[in-house]
Amino acid sequence: MSLQSDIASVVKSVDLELYDTVVVNENDETIFRISVISPEIENGKRKGVSLDACVELTHLISPLLDVTPPVSGEYRLEVGSPGIERKLTTLEHFKKSLGENVSLLLDEKVKIKGRLSKVEGNKLVVEKEGQTEEIDFNAVKKAKTYFEW
Repeated sequence: MSLQSDIASVVKSVDLELYDTVVVNENDETIFRISVISPEIENGKRKGVSLDACVELTHLISPLLDVTPPVSGEYRLEVGSPGIERKLTTLEHFKKSLGENVSLLLDEKVKIKGRLSKVEGNKLVVEKEGQTEEIDFNAVKKAKTYFEW
């Protein structure tokens, strides 16, 4: 089993879903960042992740990383939610964002904003102003979810 799948199993054991793992360097510090989301939808929106759940996950995941470090050298572990507005970089991210507002920048510098209604294969279906638009995932240069106040 890989470290990624081990982490996903631990996350699932506390009724959450692994959203992403990433290694970043900030202020001369290496950070192994684990983002988790709730699988539960309430009133059409994904439920939040509590601070207590993030602390619990940190304690559960830390021993795994002692055995299989994610990077060589010193690093800091961060476990948290990716937030309401988050980057979408993989098809899996899009699948976990169904029903949410998305902003897409396509290769041709065309920007599309709307509600993500479906992901089929490499096709993303976005509804905007009563119309649906199919977009090829490979045409997306940048994407993120956004919250409308």
